[in-house]
Amino acid sequence: MNETIRVLVADDQQVVREGLVALLELIDGIEVTGAAANGAEAVDLVARGNVDVVLMDLRMPVLDGVDATARITAEFPDVAVLVLTTYADDASIATALRAGARGYLTKDAGRVEIGAALRSTAAGQSTFDPEVTRKLVAGLAPEPPTTDGLTARETEVLRLIARGLSNSEIAQRLFISEATVKTHINNTFAKIGARHRAEAVRYAYRQGLASDL
Repeated sequence: MNETIRVLVADDQQVVREGLVALLELIDGIEVTGAAANGAEAVDLVARGNVDVVLMDLRMPVLDGVDATARITAEFPDVAVLVLTTYADDASIATALRAGARGYLTKDAGRVEIGAALRSTAAGQSTFDPEVTRKLVAGLAPEPPTTDGLTARETEVLRLIARGLSNSEIAQRLFISEATVKTHINNTFAKIGARHRAEAVRYAYRQGLASDL
């Protein structure tokens, strides 16, 4: 993305919050437009505008990161949420993704990884920590496969979404227009019951469609 990505940092620990702000200010193309100490503050700041991506902790007082994510994605669909947390257990991952988080990183991530994840998230792609991806695969693989009526082209598009490709990259790969890609994505999401790319990625892993990634 060529435009500056406006980021809101939400973390209840002051030293972590200030450290993240300082770190993000060193990344080209990233502008920190606010910092929140809890989920309620994050929702309020998003409501004021000037935010593209929320870098969201999960365990916070007043309103936790999961509930804040659910409210933000429901009320402000143009704002993406990227989770950055200490926790990588199955329950935390599942609840965050169900709430609408577009990506999930642990606090072991470095500046380069966080910057790349913010850019991908702002571009509509899903970004997961490698350990989170392994857990998604391990936890979802046992479910029986089903195509849910997907056409061959829709399945192909879903595979590319799981690879992390953007709409424009999918269009180039398949030699079709971005408008056609969007049509396939809308049809696919409707058939599999996905609300966003993170849920589509989980579906792809569950059905074994990403086994060759």
